[in-house]
Amino acid sequence: MADPTSGSSTTYRSPLLELPKAVPAPDDSPDSAVPWHFGDPFVEQRAAETGAVVVDRSHRQVIAVPGEERLSWLHLLISQHVTELPDGAGTEALILDSQGRVETHLVLAHLDGCVWMDTDPGSTVTGARQQANQPVLQYLEEMRFWSKVEPRDASDEYAVLSVVGPAVPTILEGVLGSTPAPLSDPNLTPVAALPGGGLVRVVGWRTGPTADLLVPRGELLDWWRRLVELGARPAGSWAYESLRVAALRPRAGLDTDGRSIPHELGWIGGAAHVAKGCYRGQETVSKVHNVGRPPRRLLLLHLDGTPELLPEPGDPVSSEGRSVGRVGTVVRHHELGTIALALVKRSVPVERELTAGIPEREVAAAVDPDSVPPEAGDPPGRIAAQRLRG
Repeated sequence: MADPTSGSSTTYRSPLLELPKAVPAPDDSPDSAVPWHFGDPFVEQRAAETGAVVVDRSHRQVIAVPGEERLSWLHLLISQHVTELPDGAGTEALILDSQGRVETHLVLAHLDGCVWMDTDPGSTVTGARQQANQPVLQYLEEMRFWSKVEPRDASDEYAVLSVVGPAVPTILEGVLGSTPAPLSDPNLTPVAALPGGGLVRVVGWRTGPTADLLVPRGELLDWWRRLVELGARPAGSWAYESLRVAALRPRAGLDTDGRSIPHELGWIGGAAHVAKGCYRGQETVSKVHNVGRPPRRLLLLHLDGTPELLPEPGDPVSSEGRSVGRVGTVVRHHELGTIALALVKRSVPVERELTAGIPEREVAAAVDPDSVPPEAGDPPGRIAAQRLRG
């Protein structure tokens, strides 16, 4: 990611890395631009489960989409239904390729006549002319045509800080004077303006509440200190990723491959709408929902191995010497030990003994039964077909 504060081509490095006790992540980490931890990542994780932590995610790309036709235009490009996205609401969305495979994950917030989106640094999509690895903003600009929208890179304007833990409502009350009320639609999250500029988007994880704050980039350090004064403990990307994995929240590029479709990752509903049409890849989304089942499912694996001998994203998950899936994010959790997200074939029994990793770093793996998504019965299209045949 280019340095959003200077507009140069140099690699971005968060100013929070200069804070006392801030430890940078390894150079090969996708989060090397922000603090990895502040001395004890396991204490930080425990703090997120008993109180609240604040995490620097200022390396994420922020894109602003103002304009009269912002909602109707975005509706045609992303997987989520947003034509009636209320002001003061947020959601998640995907950009898919023509075969319905996941390319980019976006988090949206609609406020004061603008849709704010943030995504992982370096996120790319297949362009309108089938150009591979095209930056997201370039793709959006090419798809403007005559629409009344003006997408722009807002990374030099705003940076992302995330607050995680059961004390999130208390922290937000200190910031806003009140906690944003939940919305009736479970696929939408409340969004509120921050005093002095920016916004806060409340997100519900299965393990507890979180909130993403888009703060003025020039005030990043001031906002960090303010959140700490309100009771949030400083935490790094290690803690955030561990909590994300435990919450079964996939990350595009780490927990996905070139074949991943939204149904495999639990993104149907929350990030992909099955009834809307006219967006790239919608045929696959609709067909799998109505007629078939996804070939794989996202599961949590418990790994048996030392930190020096652990699988990496993209390594195979194997059963009896045969590949049955792929490893995604691997983390060390303060309570669960070493765990990983993995895409595993639906046909593999939950109790099956597995291994994860290539031969030189292969370890034993076991599926966490609580991570297995519930079966929803036969797809509606298949039931209808059976009735017709009957």
